Amino acid sequence: MAVNIERFVSEAKGNGLRALREIKVGEVIHSCEPFAFCIAKGFLKTTCQNCLKRGESLLRCSQCKTARYCSAQCQKQAWSEHKRECKCLKRLQPRIPTDSVRLVARIIFKLLSQSESDKDELYSISEHQSHLEDMCDEKKEGLEHLCSTLQVYLSEANCDFSQLPPGLDPINLLARLHAHMCTTSRCVQAYCAKLEESELVPSKYYN
Repeated sequence: MAVNIERFVSEAKGNGLRALREIKVGEVIHSCEPFAFCIAKGFLKTTCQNCLKRGESLLRCSQCKTARYCSAQCQKQAWSEHKRECKCLKRLQPRIPTDSVRLVARIIFKLLSQSESDKDELYSISEHQSHLEDMCDEKKEGLEHLCSTLQVYLSEANCDFSQLPPGLDPINLLARLHAHMCTTSRCVQAYCAKLEESELVPSKYYN
């Protein structure tokens, strides 16, 4: 846990972080590597899947024909994470699953291979709320469709879902991802709205 901040729980708003001391302008409060990430579908051809560098003439994975890298070194560094999804992507060529399906697949790969010594995140995935019980039938049906797509995508990887941590089955992981994405989107919109009120940015940036 970072010494600058502490976790807390608000009954009305859920999990949160607060400063333990005065934070100076420009000071880094906390930083960490992402638990998992994937390149958005629209940027797959122009973004390195290791360092995220953008470019038009990137190296392409010879197997899945989907992953791109800016150098042979980046491709080698990314192989430990890419090797399992590579088989899945290759099987579905030329189709590419949605961003959420590919990201949850990467999360599952990480959870199934993660050791106790690797667990150093500020919040574990199991602590993020899924809000699955609060979703309307239409949203649940959409998640079930994504879950079916995810299972087809992962069929080549022979994942044993029974080895996942309790409560983190595929549909619950998808629900957590979508709940977090919606929360992040609302926070960004609220932040941009405050900036717009201060006439720092035009409204077009968050509409």
